[in-house]
Amino acid sequence: MIMVKNILTGLLLLLVSVVAYGQRSVDIDESKVSFEVSNMKFNTVEGTFTGMKGTIEFDPTDLSNAKMNVCRDANSVDTDNKKRDEHLRKEDFFDVANYPAICFALTSAEKSTTGSTATGTLTMHGITKEVSIPFTFSDNTFRGTLSIDRMDYEVGASGGFMVGRTVEMESVCVVR
Repeated sequence: MIMVKNILTGLLLLLVSVVAYGQRSVDIDESKVSFEVSNMKFNTVEGTFTGMKGTIEFDPTDLSNAKMNVCRDANSVDTDNKKRDEHLRKEDFFDVANYPAICFALTSAEKSTTGSTATGTLTMHGITKEVSIPFTFSDNTFRGTLSIDRMDYEVGASGGFMVGRTVEMESVCVVR
């Protein structure tokens, strides 16, 4: 009887570890990307992207096998200003009709002194660039920060001095 109990306990622990570290889906309702960009050099516009989807394979004890392919719905841009959001969806900014998703695909991950770093490709507005994102993982939640030059992705090229070039982003990705 004790042997059967030990076998069942071992199988249960194996199942829990597979569920905990196997392939997981992004929780679309809990995940989002927040951003900040300067406006007219003295204001800051804050906003979010939601509609994050994708799959993640992640074992915090072995980052060498991590996989991540996550996209956000570009049409979900929300700056709490309907007129500005409609403009951001047009051709001169995100051009959501032609580029409906903003995607990140992991190529490698490694531990750092402050957490971990994910390196991969960020595709936005039809342009793909390699980026490194410092991140932490706790309670099934990835938190990462990234600064990009929006002109590297040709987003808002007509923005001139009105829109700052540097966009600060924070991603919160909850997995289930």
